[in-house]
Amino acid sequence: MNTKINLLVIDDDDINIFIIKKIVEKTGFEAKMVAKTNGSMAIEYLQELIANNEVLPHLILIDINMPVLNGWEFLDAYEKLGIQTEIDMYMLSSSVYENDIEKAKTYKTVKGFISKPLSIERLIELFEGKNTQAI
Repeated sequence: MNTKINLLVIDDDDINIFIIKKIVEKTGFEAKMVAKTNGSMAIEYLQELIANNEVLPHLILIDINMPVLNGWEFLDAYEKLGIQTEIDMYMLSSSVYENDIEKAKTYKTVKGFISKPLSIERLIELFEGKNTQAI
């Protein structure tokens, strides 16, 4: 039995969230997925978890282009939270701009850039990376 993985998806596209949820179900991993439709809602969610001393996400997938607080603004706000727990974060975007890929590399919290759509194979790789560590 795999350790339960907490996944936070930050994306304003309901169809994308639905697809990711279906992919999560097909991975065979026990995973709890929470979706927030903008960076501001995601920051509030993380603050609630911290305040209630609850388990933080093990993996965060972040879209770049969103209303209220976009992916980059979320990362800036996240860094101000001062979270010491290591969380694997990946930009998940339909952007094909090289400058977005390069910008993602400037954030120490971002482990990589994944082009949409997310594949089941790629998500399994991400989950397996988290599963090798004590959670």
